[in-house]
This record gives sequence, C-alpha cells and structure tokens, in this order.
Amino acid sequence: MSTPRPLPAGIRLGLDFGPLLVFFIANWAAPVAAHQKVFVATGAFMAATALAMIISRVMGGGISKMLLFSGVMVLAFGGLTLWLQDDTFIKMKPTIYYLMVAGILLFGLWSGRPTLQVVLDSALPGLTARGWSLLSRNWALFFLVMAVANEMVWRSTSTSFWIGYKLWGAMPATFIFALANMPMLMRHGMNPDAAKDEAEHTPPVG
Repeated sequence: MSTPRPLPAGIRLGLDFGPLLVFFIANWAAPVAAHQKVFVATGAFMAATALAMIISRVMGGGISKMLLFSGVMVLAFGGLTLWLQDDTFIKMKPTIYYLMVAGILLFGLWSGRPTLQVVLDSALPGLTARGWSLLSRNWALFFLVMAVANEMVWRSTSTSFWIGYKLWGAMPATFIFALANMPMLMRHGMNPDAAKDEAEHTPPVG
C-alpha cells in the first residue's frame, strides 16, 4: 500500500469523523420505525466509511493506517449488524475498537517503539521520545476508560440513549482529551505550530 500524501486539515477531519456524523444524521432522519433507525444508520455509516477510504485513496494516494483500521471494523461489525438484524454488534464495535487500539499502544510502549510515533510522526514535529511515550500511554489509558464506559452505557440503556452518548459524550470527550494533552506535548518539544495539527489528528471515537 502506498504512503498517503498529507491532506488539508479540513479534509482529514471530514474523512475521520464524517462517517460517524452520517450515522447520527441517518439515525435521526430515517423515515422508518424507531426500532429500525439504527439499521438504516448502520448502512449509511458503512457506505460513508467506504467512501471516506476511497476519497483518501484518490486524493491522498493511500489510506492512513488509522482510517483503514477503523474502516475495517465498521464494515465488519456493521455487516454483522445488518445481516443478523441485531444492533448488539454495532454497539459492541466501539468497545472492541478501543480495546484493540489500547492494546496496540501498550504493546508499542512495552516494545520500546510507541505506535503513535509511527502513525503521527510527521504531524508532531520535534516531539521527544519521552513525549511520544507519554502520549501513547495517555491515549491507551483513555481508550481503556472509553471501552468500559461504552460497555456500561449500551448494556444498561436504550439504543437511542447509547447513540446520544456517542454524539454528546464520547465524541466531545475525545476532543477534550486531545486538547488536554497539549501542555504535556509542548513541554516535551512539540513545535507550537503543530498544536493545531494534534487536535486534527485526534483518533476516531470508534
């Protein structure tokens, strides 16, 4: 697979978070019975995710590892959701996504090669090895907490509440956490001009 070329910040954000917004909009606007809305939204989510990967491939010359990983998860769990007509799979998908990402980050720390540095190196110029380690640790812990939170919400509330949590809870929490890491990154050598870039490279919320 070819290495993706840098894309404008707005396009990157659209590719990473656009499909999730399509999911929320489709769930709200789908002209079907309430219990069927999540299935329409899941189908729209899958289509938007596939389109995002195609756009990334055409405009950037490749698909980023982050987008590819998220896209495969969406297509796999979304496909199971539609095939079995069981929304349990799309609800479990964020938990598995979070746990897998946290595991990858923790393994990178254990092996002495922070995974985020491999994925985001060009986006955070000047960041020291200590900074990469701290950033990887912080995101790994964040994703573990998010996995627990997703399990608690989907297992104890309605589908509508879970979707609302994704929109008004998980997504804002991810952006806030990315911004909260800025002071640490600045202390460990990140170029001030890259501060905006870090928020724009916030991992998808699953």
